[in-house]
Amino acid sequence: MLANNGFEALDAIAAGRPDLVLLDVVMPGIDGFEVCRRIKSDPANRLLPVVLVTSLNRVEDRVRALQLGADDFLSKPIDRNELMARVVTLIKTKEVYDKLDDAEHVMAAFAKIVEAKDGGTEAHVERVARGARALGEAAGLTEIALDAIYFGGIVHDIGKIGVADSVLLKPGPLSGREVELMRRHVSIGVEIASQLRSACSVVPIIKHHHERFDGNGYPDGLAGGHVPQSAMIVSICDAYDAMTSDRPYRHAMSSADAIAELRRGSGTQWDPDLVGLFLSRVMQEPADADLSRISLAVPAGSHNPGGR
Repeated sequence: MLANNGFEALDAIAAGRPDLVLLDVVMPGIDGFEVCRRIKSDPANRLLPVVLVTSLNRVEDRVRALQLGADDFLSKPIDRNELMARVVTLIKTKEVYDKLDDAEHVMAAFAKIVEAKDGGTEAHVERVARGARALGEAAGLTEIALDAIYFGGIVHDIGKIGVADSVLLKPGPLSGREVELMRRHVSIGVEIASQLRSACSVVPIIKHHHERFDGNGYPDGLAGGHVPQSAMIVSICDAYDAMTSDRPYRHAMSSADAIAELRRGSGTQWDPDLVGLFLSRVMQEPADADLSRISLAVPAGSHNPGGR
């Protein structure tokens, strides 16, 4: 596909899904730098290789290109053999990334299966993921960390695919043996995620989202700052949503009651600083407001007012 200017290039990419984009920096309308920025800011194109081609040869231009997400930078006059070698390398790299992306989609599909099994949790993982990303933003995390937290919010309970429905959907309290079986979803989830190199960033979330700030959680009894921040963020968001959703073993709490429960668990079950950020920045409501219109999510540890 060929384009005569930056706007045509963006339209062609949206319509054609190319394997690689070669951009001249100097183009009518918007320049190659801006086209590159727009391409890479679209999540659907984050793995699309972009090569900027230009007669500019200043170091600052190369730096700017890389900062905007360009995968390579070639200066004119271009050697045909060098161009072909770089194109082949980038396309092979994209094929690897596409396979990793497919693996993430498989994990997300598993998470949806769990959600379908676990009665009363429709759209739960999406709400957890959105809330966790918002809380991560409020905590000042990097974009890479936010992406991991969002994906972790989707797949945090993926290990429940290995938990029997008789335990997962039991309407009454779990027996000691059933609690043990339920807790195994953590190790099952870690085992699933550990098979995928692209999922390594979410392993701490899957493993530790049932830890407690006071050290009384599971599986490792981590306390305070030893609990991964990403896992604590997902735990808080998971708990709020779980408490305000109907489950087979209990009816939904009101938003006000769930907020009161979060405050009660601040400093024991959850990190008090993150609870404060969740209430003041994510919920964006004063302490005594009616929060019933907010749709975010969360379950947690021993007291476990949220989920199992």
